Amino acid sequence: MFVFIYHINILNVEILEGKVLLWLESARFVKNKSGVYVLYDKKLNVLYIGQSDSLQKEFEKYVDTDFENDECKQKTHTYQRLFTENPKERIHQLLEDYKEEYGKVPTCNAESDLGYV
Repeated sequence: MFVFIYHINILNVEILEGKVLLWLESARFVKNKSGVYVLYDKKLNVLYIGQSDSLQKEFEKYVDTDFENDECKQKTHTYQRLFTENPKERIHQLLEDYKEEYGKVPTCNAESDLGYV
């Protein structure tokens, strides 16, 4: 298995520290831990910032159902993930920071997602 790694600072988009991974190449192999994740399109534009108590289950569901026919998330090409014991707190901060920086939430998020926690 080959995993392509991009450096996140290509477009000055730095949501999470760490690698940006190719979606279908590695999404099925995520550990069964709680965390937050960021989905990117081919140009590394942020599509969605999410959280889950089990990233493994969340990603398996996305892969198996093609994002449950969510056309916005279907544009996913790469992603980042960060394991954390407090994903709801972390996503709230990520969404607040993103909105402060760009004046809106990511394309596939809703304003109501700011209510996490």
